[in-house]
Amino acid sequence: MALIALGVCGGIGAYKAVEVARGLQKRGHEVAAMMTRSAQRFVGTVTFEAITRRRVITDQFAEGANSDIEHIALAGNAGLLLVVPATANVIGKFANGIADDFLTSLYLATRAPVLMAPAMNTNMLEHDAVRANMATLRGRGVRFVEPGDGYLACGWIGKGRLAEPEDVVEAADTLLRRGGTLAGRFVVVTAGPTYEDIDDVRYIGNRSSGKMGYALATEAARRGARVLLVSGPTSLASPANVELIRVRSAAQMHAAVMAQSSEADIVIMAAAVADYAPRHRADGKIEKADGPVAVDLVRTRDILADLGAARMAGANPLLIGFAAESGDPVTRAREKLARKNVDMIVANDISRTDAGFESDSNAVTLVTETANEAVPLASKAQVAGIILDRAEALLSRSAAH
Repeated sequence: MALIALGVCGGIGAYKAVEVARGLQKRGHEVAAMMTRSAQRFVGTVTFEAITRRRVITDQFAEGANSDIEHIALAGNAGLLLVVPATANVIGKFANGIADDFLTSLYLATRAPVLMAPAMNTNMLEHDAVRANMATLRGRGVRFVEPGDGYLACGWIGKGRLAEPEDVVEAADTLLRRGGTLAGRFVVVTAGPTYEDIDDVRYIGNRSSGKMGYALATEAARRGARVLLVSGPTSLASPANVELIRVRSAAQMHAAVMAQSSEADIVIMAAAVADYAPRHRADGKIEKADGPVAVDLVRTRDILADLGAARMAGANPLLIGFAAESGDPVTRAREKLARKNVDMIVANDISRTDAGFESDSNAVTLVTETANEAVPLASKAQVAGIILDRAEALLSRSAAH
């Protein structure tokens, strides 16, 4: 297994880094801990030394022969640089190439994958500067374990708490096991519903939970792909080693997907995108009154059809769509396959009570140009695996031609 360089920064979540170190060891990895000066105000070095059975690195210029280039040696040996918790300060330093301690110097020196688990106050996490720094790092290939929602050390309730240790361990282990059947591929997945606002209170939505799309994103990442998940409103946590863009409306999802599609190898449209949206969004709240209220609806842009049309113009991702129909979904799926110029439609019958929306299971039919393949009731994780098996076969067939 791998040697993991574990950077611990100054935040209340530093104590959870001890659990992360132990979890990584249970999976067979070695851990070398580095602590910033601020981190030592929350957890002592002895704790990490007892867990890792290694000297904890705290000083870039510790006394001893060649100690000042220790970060170069660790940079060459580490299979992963993992930062837990990743503060706004260290994210900013990484993004801007500032190397003023051992951890930041190691980041510049290593060519190993980098995974960061942010933890900070909600307002700090949402600040434009922090968001820009994280975007810069994502552009360089740095991965993030999304922080959770809940009570924060500052007394606030919101997003910013450190992800659970087992989730960080899973993300690190998955990243180290990359190099699977989709290694080097870029996969874009959409998930969840879209919400089309009527006013400041009301919206048009649907029952999609996002579970199928999240399962697909998780499986693609496990197979080594770089994965971008464009998600409508859901309560689901971000999958490990997946880039996440959260959107609300069909228009926002259209913009996010089209901006990335030309670089993608596979685009999987698992989201339940609204077909119609209010022509005008009312300011404030529409007050209740006697008599009916009319809402003028207009068609939203068809993302899958636009992807198919763009492909005719030279772009070439493999396109997979979903067709949620009642009764016989296969006939409609085959019609969509041809009309929207896509490679596969995953058809499911929404009239079933044991599968589909809000369920952990699904039963689908995979419709391609040459076949209809029924996939019996199974967990959405299992169905995701079958869908990606077929996607890989289609990619191979395309490459052969």
